Amino acid sequence: MTFRGWSPAAFDFYRQLEAENTRDWWLEHKATYDTDVRAPFDALSELVADEFGPLHVFRPNRDTRFSKDKTPYKTQCYATAEGEDGEGYYVGISTRGLAVGAGFWMMAPDQLERYRRAVDDDDTGDALVAAVASLEASKLGIEGHELKTAPRGYPRDHPRIELLRRKSIAGIRTWEPAAWIGTKGAAKRITDTWRAAAPLNTWLATQVGPSTAPPDSRW
Repeated sequence: MTFRGWSPAAFDFYRQLEAENTRDWWLEHKATYDTDVRAPFDALSELVADEFGPLHVFRPNRDTRFSKDKTPYKTQCYATAEGEDGEGYYVGISTRGLAVGAGFWMMAPDQLERYRRAVDDDDTGDALVAAVASLEASKLGIEGHELKTAPRGYPRDHPRIELLRRKSIAGIRTWEPAAWIGTKGAAKRITDTWRAAAPLNTWLATQVGPSTAPPDSRW
């Protein structure tokens, strides 16, 4: 299987799904999902597995048990890979285009404890500041869930309070739908972004590491 990116049909699929998110519509158009949405993820996984790990593609069905929104299908498709030390890699498509990221998303409690301890330390904390600056210089945005105030036990005027408040931290790059996304060159954009995020992932792997809690779908 050769990776050739996501064709315009993949984005048309999600534009139509946003307008008619029903089981009947999905079953009628499932062949498009399999061929134009899912298959490129599988091909990309084969291409990047040796360096970044195999991609896990998340299921298209939504969990509606506790949601007021009962539409049955996700209006995006995304996948993640994980390195040996917990480094996370993300790629997803939707009507907004292509999104690529790397970092730790929705850290488990044991990871958060190690993360905050390392951010609080002047040496390791300053190293994270430098890593974040490196990603920003490479035009990656820094995103992630965060608390509204300082975590318990840390002062609100901490010199690295913005980093301390984070429960997730990742470097993200996004592109609107474009012709190049439907070519094999899309793989280089994706892997270049993951490599540009290496300073952040290296810091997280060294100072935080993978969770010892049972695995879940943090991405």
